[in-house]
Amino acid sequence: MSQTGATPGSHGALPLPSEQELAHSAKLETLIRAEIRPSGSIPFWHYMELALYAPGLGYYSAGKTKFGCSGDFVTAPELGDLYSRAMARAVSNVLRASADTVFLEVGGGSGKFAAAALAEWEELGTLPRHYWILDRSAELRARQRETLAARVPHLLHRVTWLDTPPEQVWRGVVFANEVIDALPAHRFVMRDGEVRELHVAIDTDGRLCLVEREADTMLIAAMQHVAGDLDAPINDGYRSEILPQLPYWIDAVCGTLEAGLAIFVDYGYPRHEFYHPDRRDGTLTCHYRHRVHDDALLWPGLQDITTWVDFTALAEAGTRSRWPLAGFTSQAQFLLAAGLLDMLQVEQLTQDDAGRYALAQQVKRLTLPGEMGERFMVMCFARGVDGVPPAFTAYDQSRRL
Repeated sequence: MSQTGATPGSHGALPLPSEQELAHSAKLETLIRAEIRPSGSIPFWHYMELALYAPGLGYYSAGKTKFGCSGDFVTAPELGDLYSRAMARAVSNVLRASADTVFLEVGGGSGKFAAAALAEWEELGTLPRHYWILDRSAELRARQRETLAARVPHLLHRVTWLDTPPEQVWRGVVFANEVIDALPAHRFVMRDGEVRELHVAIDTDGRLCLVEREADTMLIAAMQHVAGDLDAPINDGYRSEILPQLPYWIDAVCGTLEAGLAIFVDYGYPRHEFYHPDRRDGTLTCHYRHRVHDDALLWPGLQDITTWVDFTALAEAGTRSRWPLAGFTSQAQFLLAAGLLDMLQVEQLTQDDAGRYALAQQVKRLTLPGEMGERFMVMCFARGVDGVPPAFTAYDQSRRL
């Protein structure tokens, strides 16, 4: 998500929710408290799962506007069509390779990526036979359908919404833009050389709070693996996040993809940078009306909760699932290699001054280091394809992993 506005922890800079929004959040908090009471606390990852995905109440499950100017954050497809068209062009040869190819988008957002990509493939003559969207939010599915019906109604029949990853063997492309950052993450703190897991509990004043608990075996094993890959021990008091379930998630999403590409775009770092000693409080980030702060316990259900991605862990998860790593590069370098500037020049020919300015601003947001260009990374895995598209390999940074 594009990050602007309030500094972490600056609640005073956050706009207040409406009474209706606060009432909605209170319902979700009641559910969370009911989960806490039997054992006195729940792991942070479970709190994050409820806050984001509790049916009908979680941030991604309820009807709150999330994307764009009227929402809480902006993703690359929301800025305009250039990003989506560049990605569509980059994978077009893979889709052309077979008459039965499928494009699977994990987390369909507002549907703008799907609409722009389908239109681009139609122009290139490389439409996949099916476009699958894996998204468990009924509210987002309805919005995606509305977007597609408005922009590419004649292609809507190619789109199918999935509740779970496909069980049948298939060929094509898996694509996930800003999905892994929203997977429920374990938060931990180091104490005397031991890992402790952060839980959510209820304090003596009746408020939600963070407490430390003994780590489970999965977290301990995951942290031992990470620690063995770092140059120095993790300092006492260091807090951060980890996704021990990531290999299982990758296997679930990509397990039946027989041949093709698996592409993940997100903000994050290689492991040595992710767990840098100076990053003592981790990467947890909350988005609320285009402000950024770090209090995940504030207004559950009304704000996005994310953690940055350890791309070394993602590379390990992919290769563990027998997906060779094909390329790792910044979003800016990927887009430039995919022909973004050529598309810009063509588009500008049909625009007035205001349109050309808007296109230029779109490109800046997508590529500048202070915007999305360097903070967002593109990781591509490939199996059983005739050559990896050059946009994913032209500026490969896999050595940083």
